[in-house]
Amino acid sequence: MTPFWITGPWTILTVLGLLHCFSFTWSEASRTSGTISGGTKEEEGPSSLERVKRGWVWNQFFVVEEYTGTEPLYVGKIHTDSDEGEGNIKYTISGEGAGSIFIIDELTGDIHATQRLDREEKAFYTLRAQARDRLSNDPLEPESEFVIKVQDINDSEPQFLEGPYIGSVAELSPIGTSVMKVTASDADDPTYGSSARVVYSVLDGEKFFTVERHTGIIMTAVADLDRETQDRYELVVKATDMAGQMGGLSGSTTVTIVITDVNDNPPRFPQKMYQFSVSEGAAVGTPVGRVIATDADMGENTDMSYLIKEGGELFKVTTDAETQEAVVSIKKLLDFESKRTHNVVVEAVNKHVDPRFVDLGSFRDQTIVRVSVSDIDEPPIFQPADGTTMEVQEDAKVGSVVGIVTARDPDVTNKKVRLTIDRTTDQDLIFHIDPDSGAITLGKILDRETAGWHNITVKAVEADNHSMVSYSPVSIRILDVNDNPPELATPYEASVCEDAKPGQLIHTISVVDKDEPQSGHRFLFTLAPDAASSRHFTLWDVKDDTAGIRTQRSGFNRHEQNVYFLPILVVDSGPPSLSSTGTLTIHVCGCDTEGAIQSCNATAYVMSAALSPGALIALLVCMLILIVLVLLILTLKRHRKGQRMAEDEEDMRDNVIKYNDEGGGEQDTEAYDMSALRNLYDFPEAKTCDSGPDIRSLPQWIQANRVSLGADGATAAAATTDFSLFKGYIRKKVEQADADLTVPPYDSFQTYAFEGASSPALSLSSIHTLSNTSEQDFSYLHDWGPRFRQLAGYYAPGNREEDGS
Repeated sequence: MTPFWITGPWTILTVLGLLHCFSFTWSEASRTSGTISGGTKEEEGPSSLERVKRGWVWNQFFVVEEYTGTEPLYVGKIHTDSDEGEGNIKYTISGEGAGSIFIIDELTGDIHATQRLDREEKAFYTLRAQARDRLSNDPLEPESEFVIKVQDINDSEPQFLEGPYIGSVAELSPIGTSVMKVTASDADDPTYGSSARVVYSVLDGEKFFTVERHTGIIMTAVADLDRETQDRYELVVKATDMAGQMGGLSGSTTVTIVITDVNDNPPRFPQKMYQFSVSEGAAVGTPVGRVIATDADMGENTDMSYLIKEGGELFKVTTDAETQEAVVSIKKLLDFESKRTHNVVVEAVNKHVDPRFVDLGSFRDQTIVRVSVSDIDEPPIFQPADGTTMEVQEDAKVGSVVGIVTARDPDVTNKKVRLTIDRTTDQDLIFHIDPDSGAITLGKILDRETAGWHNITVKAVEADNHSMVSYSPVSIRILDVNDNPPELATPYEASVCEDAKPGQLIHTISVVDKDEPQSGHRFLFTLAPDAASSRHFTLWDVKDDTAGIRTQRSGFNRHEQNVYFLPILVVDSGPPSLSSTGTLTIHVCGCDTEGAIQSCNATAYVMSAALSPGALIALLVCMLILIVLVLLILTLKRHRKGQRMAEDEEDMRDNVIKYNDEGGGEQDTEAYDMSALRNLYDFPEAKTCDSGPDIRSLPQWIQANRVSLGADGATAAAATTDFSLFKGYIRKKVEQADADLTVPPYDSFQTYAFEGASSPALSLSSIHTLSNTSEQDFSYLHDWGPRFRQLAGYYAPGNREEDGS
């Protein structure tokens, strides 16, 4: 085998590259290779990372990286069979780095590297070789591709790219507990030699931690790491390439390991005894003092609760969630006179106990809280403190002693106490009390039936200090005395049928007694002595505080005697026994065959609930009369309304209206408020003795006047009509309007003004007509149409026949 590889007719001789190829027969990892077979080049892709057997490679050169020489570094030589050494062939290269990094001698084909190469930046370069005719520059053979690989040297030290590192481990962890993993990277070729094989070691901190040589896992080296002693460690970890051999490069990083807390420390009180003072008058719940136990742990491992082991009768302890302090407070009222010093044992206990460390000892601690009670001036106290209940007979005399109330000063000085009754609870002054002895006596006669209990309040005051006051309720029960005779429950009345049979029960009676004997009521019923020999009725004692009345004979006749009065004597059981007599009224009545009462002389007849036919007829007649009256009233109202509407139609314009503005002429019906002309009768009339002519009579008068004139045939008399009536009417209406300030100005003057051509109507002012005695002819008003018909009737009544025609 020759050291040439043939690509067609020309051969490239590898010089330095073949030396490198022959120096290694096996490769550590896959490399890019190509072989020539039958004049055709075949490319093989990168092999896998598995270790494979390396064959001879003829189309690649090798150059060492980091060359520091002054001359260009010889890489290799290319050559073709056509080159006979005459200098007719020119060798060229193209591709990556051609002309800049790599140069070729055109005559000899020698390739040199002109720059310092770094495999970590670029591991290989792909170029193409070409042999050309020097004169014509025509290619003599096809291009051939080759590779120049940069051969690695150990020039890169391991680097911790993720550093600095921070890890944590719980205190008291066993030896060999994994803490964290560190990783160093080496830029050298891991497939070539040992330049990229890294091993780890600890430079600083190896006493407490170790690192696994090949994996970089940091582990604990001791089992007694204590956070309370040292809570963090700084390690220096070194990574060395060349598998740690001499000449290998190294890099280091800092690793911070934080020791986390576990609950391995119990709570401890700084003192074994605390002293506090509190007044005996302090209310329940008043804080006495605060104590706190310390815990060397941190976080939730310091959470603790407090409890009282001794002295919990008068005191209680709570835990302040924010400060973790024990707050000792009063559970019951303190008494200086009873006990002046109290020792309370408070215990602190961890809430979260780790079972792994229970063998380290008890996770609790105790301390003594000594509480001194200081004396204050206290108000008097009653005995018993919750009040007193007394009893007295209701027949007790005025001045009798009901009971005694006791109060004293609880202080050591034991000052004198005076007692009084709070009169707001005894406004009737029924009771009195001795201020010194506390004896309660009667001030008035009692009556249990009026009030069975009396609740009063006794007030105790220190004689020397009236601000020291206390109160106690006193309940006085009035014991019953038999001082009220029994009485019939109601004024009983009974009825008996005329045909009643002997022994028939006709009524049952009961009694009431205001007294309430302790043994209960027991009554005796008998007939009064004057009725004991009655042959009509008997009394039957039922023995349950009731009695029954029975007939003793038959054949009662209400016409002979319709009422019987039966006196009944009732006696209670005492003592002393009291009695009273009540009267039972018995009526004799007529009954039907079934015993139902029909009538009694002393009572009204029992009427059937159903109405008789006669009553129904009378009720219907009344309803019919009411309907007729309603219809009659409605008819009268409608008739009056129609009559009034007829009068309104007759009198349409009886007012003179004045408007102080100019309108749009005769056809303008919207420029003025016409409501005054449409509501002639909606204003009150002034009440005077001389009312004058009514407005409603004007149309009738005028029509009557016109009728009379027509009958005489005197048409010329229309011009001499007397207008004094209008003047009087207008004057009267003006006076009425002036007298009544509540009415609108219905009476006013209306002026018609029209500018332009002369009007055939001339002036229509009624005032001008009344003030002028001229004999003006108003007959032309009939020619103006139906709108002026009423006005024409006022001023030209003589021409009414023409209107009819």
